[in-house]
Amino acid sequence: MKNILAGHKLATKLSTAVIATLFCGALQVTAQEVRITADIMDVEYTFNGNTYVISRNQDPNHRIPDDYAKTSRSCPKFCVQPMKVHEGVNTVGELELLSFLQEYVSTGKGFLIDSRTSDWHDKGTIPGAVNLPFNVFVPSEENVFFDSVMVMLGGKQSEFGEWEFTDPKELMLFCNGPWCGQSPTAIRNLLAINYPPEKLHYYRGGMQNWYGMGFSVEVPNSGS
Repeated sequence: MKNILAGHKLATKLSTAVIATLFCGALQVTAQEVRITADIMDVEYTFNGNTYVISRNQDPNHRIPDDYAKTSRSCPKFCVQPMKVHEGVNTVGELELLSFLQEYVSTGKGFLIDSRTSDWHDKGTIPGAVNLPFNVFVPSEENVFFDSVMVMLGGKQSEFGEWEFTDPKELMLFCNGPWCGQSPTAIRNLLAINYPPEKLHYYRGGMQNWYGMGFSVEVPNSGS
């Protein structure tokens, strides 16, 4: 009889331990749930017939890529950029970018532009971003894409050969981060051809902050 009671007590202790482990495990999973905000788990939007879902990495041990882990980059090539590129151009953070995707990109009213050179873009970009390097916005004989890009952005060439933007798209531009001058250069190039500053938005944090927040990244031509 004593053996039966001892066995029963042991089984009870084991069951309690198992339940406690499962309960603690459930709490751990819940605690590791990495949301965008307290109310937003992910953001979904559509562009060019594709649906994109942006969320944050759930792995608590995830780290940013080595390309963005460096702290000391040579300047003038990699100089710290000002918070405000130009009067009238809006500087934004991650939440404003996500709202922009739903409000303007999904509705066809704007574009998220990765203004980096293709070698950087091909390593990873914000899902749904259009790669238009900063020098694409400079008119020249060598730039065969200039006219088509201007039309895509809502431009129209006047009889005098100048570009007018009576119904321009909303554009949000980014590059590698606060130490990258490619998107500020792109913005200045757009302003030089009379693009309205109030239609331009600057995500200064760029891929540096994007990776740092653990947001979804698209690697072109890899299916990810």
